[in-house]
Amino acid sequence: MIYAFDHEDAIIKDFMLGTTAEYSTWDKVQQMDPSHSVVLRGMTKGKIIHQCWKTGREFYYIDTGYIGNLTKRKHYHRVVKNNVQNTQVRDVPDDRYRRFSQRHPETVFNGWKPQGRSILLVTPSEKPCKFYGITRQQWIDETTATLKKFTDRPIIIRDKGLRRERVGSGSLFSQLDADNVYAVVTYQSIAAIESVCHGVPAFATAPTAADYVTLKDLSRIEQAYRPNPDQVRHWLKWLSYCQYTVDELNNGSALKIIQEYNLK
Repeated sequence: MIYAFDHEDAIIKDFMLGTTAEYSTWDKVQQMDPSHSVVLRGMTKGKIIHQCWKTGREFYYIDTGYIGNLTKRKHYHRVVKNNVQNTQVRDVPDDRYRRFSQRHPETVFNGWKPQGRSILLVTPSEKPCKFYGITRQQWIDETTATLKKFTDRPIIIRDKGLRRERVGSGSLFSQLDADNVYAVVTYQSIAAIESVCHGVPAFATAPTAADYVTLKDLSRIEQAYRPNPDQVRHWLKWLSYCQYTVDELNNGSALKIIQEYNLK
């Protein structure tokens, strides 16, 4: 059985429609055998997630989708089994990505761009900082200091604004071109994914769904990773299988896909 706690969350309700999930409370679920799963949404549920990891309780985590975010509304939601981001790339068909890339041309990988000049440091929001036990300023200071040991490139800091500020002319894609960006450095932001889609290498210092096509070692900033196009497209096919529309949540397709392809 899958249990949910947030009666007010519309996306949780959509997921529940496609499953046999029921409402309960975390206090009650903790008294149950760990074979009972939970579903939750957002990094503010960090205490529950860490407790699930500790006890081995299965959970489904819901948050913003990885790609197709150039709109003011969220149309895609990732559902991750036992983690907050998918990290284990699987072999999957290309059907979802073919449909997806037609609707969202910014997700079509057209190869790596010529090397730019600046480094774009995309800062984390407070939610992941709290989840991983760091502070935003600490990460900025330490990351900037490390980068300056290995490069003299200019570092531009991009803070995460409101969603409506991150679309159109305010999108990461626009800034990558406008600031002639050589590489993006982030904590675990979706910015790493968008950067690679746009043909700009990325570094992510925490676990992220972009690990397959990025680096974590900032000492290699001048040797940025540019995997071959086939590897990038293989990764994009997998990403398209890791996020779902509301309809796919409430008709059960999302959970079926996760189970069929053992997505994690």
